[in-house]
Amino acid sequence: MAETERGKRRQETGVVTSDKMNKTRRVEIPRLVKHQRYGKYIRRRTVCHVHDENNESRAGDTVEIMETRPL
Repeated sequence: MAETERGKRRQETGVVTSDKMNKTRRVEIPRLVKHQRYGKYIRRRTVCHVHDENNESRAGDTVEIMETRPL
């Protein structure tokens, strides 16, 4: 399907931190956020559980994930 048909889906890049589940990976997406009062940058992370049908990725791999509708 063309990208215009499905709409622009968000893509993120993260690191696989756990590959212990079958067909599921734990991916951490790091980001920097500026503190409102002090202006110092703080490291934050978002944790996503991602489907990996063939169990191809391993811990430490950098992967690109794409959002989809709930299945």
